[in-house]
This record gives sequence, structure tokens and C-alpha cells, in this order.
Amino acid sequence: MTPDDLEKAVARLDAGLTVVFPTETVYGLGADASNPEAVKRIYAIKGRPADHPLIVHIASLRQLDSWADPIPPEAWRLAERFWPGPLTLVLPRRREVSGTVTGGRDTVAVRVPDHPVASARLETFGGGLAAPSANRFGRLSPTTARHVQEELGEEAGMILEGGPCRIGVESTIVSLVGQTPLILRPGAISAGQIREVLGREIGGPSEGLTGQPAPGGLSAHYAPKTPLEVLSAASLPGRVFQVIRAGGKAGVLALTGDAGRFGSDKVAIFLMSTRAEDYGRDFYAALHLLDRAGCDRLLVERPPGAEEWSAVRDRLRRALAPRSATWPSET
Repeated sequence: MTPDDLEKAVARLDAGLTVVFPTETVYGLGADASNPEAVKRIYAIKGRPADHPLIVHIASLRQLDSWADPIPPEAWRLAERFWPGPLTLVLPRRREVSGTVTGGRDTVAVRVPDHPVASARLETFGGGLAAPSANRFGRLSPTTARHVQEELGEEAGMILEGGPCRIGVESTIVSLVGQTPLILRPGAISAGQIREVLGREIGGPSEGLTGQPAPGGLSAHYAPKTPLEVLSAASLPGRVFQVIRAGGKAGVLALTGDAGRFGSDKVAIFLMSTRAEDYGRDFYAALHLLDRAGCDRLLVERPPGAEEWSAVRDRLRRALAPRSATWPSET
């Protein structure tokens, strides 16, 4: 990104237009969060329901009280520990914050991204930017500029290039509007890290999703166009060969075995990392590639049940939901 690119981006934002920019999590479709018409443009481009709240991105912790009021002490503690970074806080909104950006709710979701391009744009713009993922609503999130271009085309408008996203899955969302902190969406910052800072127990994603709607919080979300299944390691090979025998092509995300074990041009396979952090970084990119590879089924080996895998499991469960597919048992 050049200084000229930054100047053009800010001019577009001032004019109520959108600009796509990278964060450490995914690429976002950004517009002036204080301009209701600009925010409506985001909803229109994505095809996003108007009652589904957006995350407001700000340049620093110093701007938090421009969007939220009151701000509980626990919010300051979490922000001081994890901002800039992949943590979104849901707080009571200031009265003057537009209901367009909050989905008509009395709460606002705010975070400070940790990416040099995002930081430069926010610092230069000076205000908050509403910025959901730069994709059609409910589809795979983009982790490269190419993903955005392929998904949105000319509707994306200006795209600020920032390379592949470092984390690759969306931010952890924590609500602090009730008596008990709730994780509304798991992400790179774990429940254990949140508990360590707050010094008390917190509610899990299932509790939050049923009580407090949040950005990216629908049960069906983050889905590829190709039908997706999640299988145990033992069941995966048999299901691959079923697809092949039926005349189809299988796209596979595997954690075990080797990339050439199926020996067929009817199989496109990614051997994914067994480290949750690396898997998360490559997850959407791999699904984007398989979605474009002419596969009839995407078959994903079930990830481990450990806490550090919670964000990946969450995204896979939501990707299964549109087709009512089931999660494999642990036995």
C-alpha cells in the first residue's frame, strides 16, 4: 500500500463508499461506521440481513469510549491485554451510535485490528469503520485480496492489498453486557486466555449464541458452495472412494496420512497442519481452492476436541448447517 493508495481510500470513505482492507484475521469490507448510508451500502453488497450487527474497527483503545457507554472495568482489562488483536468486545452502545451498524440493538461490537494496513487506514481516517468480512453473506471468508475479487468482483470497489491474513479465522467475540462474560464466537484468543485475564468463569459459545446475536453468530455461516461433510479419520477414506465410485470428485482436508494416498485424479487433497494455529491460518484458503476445483463433495477430517481447536470446529459446524449435515461422533 502506497501513501497515494491510503489517500484514495480515505477519500472514498469520506464520500460514503466502501474500501476492502486486510486485518490479521480476514479481509474486511469497510465503510464509515458513523454514516448510516455508507453502512447500508455494506449490507447491500454482502446481501446481509439488516438486523445482523457489524463490528466497528477503531485505531486504538483511546477511541473506545466514543462508541460504548458505560464501559465495565473488565472491558478495559481485556482491551489492554489483547488490543490490537483478534478480540471483539460487545458493550452497551453510546446513544448517538447509529442503530444501522448495531443491527438495531443497544449493544455495539468493537475491536482494534493488528495489521499495518488496517492500522494506517484507521489512523488516517480518524473514525470507526464498520467492516464485516468482504464476501457474500454466509459464504467463506476471504484471507487474500484474490478471494475478495473472485467473490465480489467490481462491487468490492477499492481493495487494499496486504498479503495473506496471518491468523485466518475471525476474531473471538466476548460480550460484557450481562452478569457473566460470554464468548459469542470463538477465535484465536481462547476461553482460557479470557478467563486468565478476568479471573473468573465465562460462558461458552452455545450459551451466547442463543441469547445475544453477534456478528458472524448465525448457526449457518462460513459455508463453501460445494456440499461439505466432516468425518472421522477412520471414515474419511471410505467416503472418498464412495464419491469416486459414484463418478464424482472429492476435495479433502486431511490431518493424517499423505497427500498421495488416494492415487486418483478424482481427488484433490490438502494435508493440513496438526497445529491449530497453522490449520486456522490455512483453513479458508484451502476451502476456497477446493471450492474452485470442480469438486462434488468437500470432505474434512474432524479436527481435535482440544480448546485451541474451538474456532476451527465452530466454523466447520456452521459450514455444515445450511445442508443439515451432521458432526461425526467422537467414538
